[in-house]
Amino acid sequence: MKIEHLALWVRDLELMRTFYEDYFGAVSGDKYVNPRKQFTSYFLSFDSGPRLELMHRADIADVGLTSVGENEFLGLIHFAISVGSKEKVDTLTAQLEKDSFKVIGAPRTTGDGYYESVVLDPEGNRIEITV
Repeated sequence: MKIEHLALWVRDLELMRTFYEDYFGAVSGDKYVNPRKQFTSYFLSFDSGPRLELMHRADIADVGLTSVGENEFLGLIHFAISVGSKEKVDTLTAQLEKDSFKVIGAPRTTGDGYYESVVLDPEGNRIEITV
């Protein structure tokens, strides 16, 4: 078995698609539109591993940044994207910070041996950038 995809409800579908394309090399499928449910989504593919589905529907409750970002809560808290080397972790983290995205964990080697940083996407979801 394998994880086929993860899904995020998002406020701004186009902004989020562009973020993952620009910074993580995601390739977007065609936009899916279901007018009856007022639902739109994109599936984003990476070089390998599961896809990321970005979904939008206007009636989905916005819990605000009280349950994402730097706060802890039960449930899915982050996902990791491997960029292939320590240098790429450092470079991408620096670029995201330069472009005003919040870095909540500077590049480092963790106690369990991962080299990673932690950044927030435009809507406050945590992304671990790893080797």
